[in-house]
Amino acid sequence: MHYQTESWTSYNMIPTRTTAISSDPFERIERMASENAVVIFSISSCCMCHAIKRLFCGMGVNPTVYELDEDPRGNELERALMRLLGSSTAVPVVFIGGKLVGSMDRVMGSHINGTLVPLLKEAGALWL
Repeated sequence: MHYQTESWTSYNMIPTRTTAISSDPFERIERMASENAVVIFSISSCCMCHAIKRLFCGMGVNPTVYELDEDPRGNELERALMRLLGSSTAVPVVFIGGKLVGSMDRVMGSHINGTLVPLLKEAGALWL
């Protein structure tokens, strides 16, 4: 696959990009989501997360993926994502252009009804 994975255990450590790391998970999610055109919060063993990553890669989009199970504070972020969505299931969660699109059902609905591609173009993630 060709998506960019951001991992807290690799050389691509997100906290080094800022001088202060917010303890508020909502602020942290907002910052992370706004740093790239397409951001997916995922769990590496989740089949729905895998499917959403494949969808974007198949469209020619290179999303930034945050694997919550690889983050020491991933559980805290996952709970915050559930609160943002108003759902008992948090992943996958997709942000496009820094804006919350939603989970798998919202992304697939946007893809089917034709509104996903314009969102991706507007965010600069797709050039068709």
